[in-house]
Amino acid sequence: MREVHYLYDPDLRGELPEEEARHALRVLRLGEGDEIRLVDGKGGLYEAEITEARGRRVSYKVLTEEHTEPLRQGRLHLAVAPTKNSERMEWLVEKATEIGFDELTFLLCRHSERRTLNMERLERIVVAAMKQSQKAWKPRLNPLMDFSEFLQGERVGGKYICHCHEGLSLKPHLLEVLRAGEDATVLVGPEGDFSLEEVQEAERRGYVGVSLGRSRLRTETAALAALLWMSCPYQPQDVALRVAKGSKREYNI
Repeated sequence: MREVHYLYDPDLRGELPEEEARHALRVLRLGEGDEIRLVDGKGGLYEAEITEARGRRVSYKVLTEEHTEPLRQGRLHLAVAPTKNSERMEWLVEKATEIGFDELTFLLCRHSERRTLNMERLERIVVAAMKQSQKAWKPRLNPLMDFSEFLQGERVGGKYICHCHEGLSLKPHLLEVLRAGEDATVLVGPEGDFSLEEVQEAERRGYVGVSLGRSRLRTETAALAALLWMSCPYQPQDVALRVAKGSKREYNI
């Protein structure tokens, strides 16, 4: 079976954007008559045929179109403080896009060690991962935002903060408090964790402190684990890992 290549065109004007055209010509070696599959990042999936491929231009005609629904009900919003090593954030963005989420906001916290990000590069990684995982919905990336400013924003659905502080309150596992079909916002702190004051501020604004399991995780690992748990209640089958003893459940990573 011949491989069908996915390309991204948010405007669908009959000509690929410059970067996608370059990829189609130089990497994929596509030419006139080749079939491609286009995604617009808004749920649209289109079968198309290349009608012209010369120089830096690739034109196409749409053959069929289909609108796909999101993979799950409820929006997943992940907010994470970037790591000092930018490559770890790039890895997180790529893998999170493959798994699927709706929105990612980068946080500036008291213990943050990185205060700048190359958003253009991160956007390119999102597009590449969206195409590789054959998704028609492009998640939204938000630039760095102050932690307190983020908390002031209106959030619909469940609001959770992952932290390692003990003694504040009994922390349930994230999977225990998520509800199927509900929007969810989950905060993951920097390499030094959220400060005690940040956790308390979040809890005053309605965020629930949660655990991701017994293991101590790196920031990017914790963020991806949180996203996986956020995805669990939305899947058609029950993929939660459970050890049931009466009404008690344990979750481990």
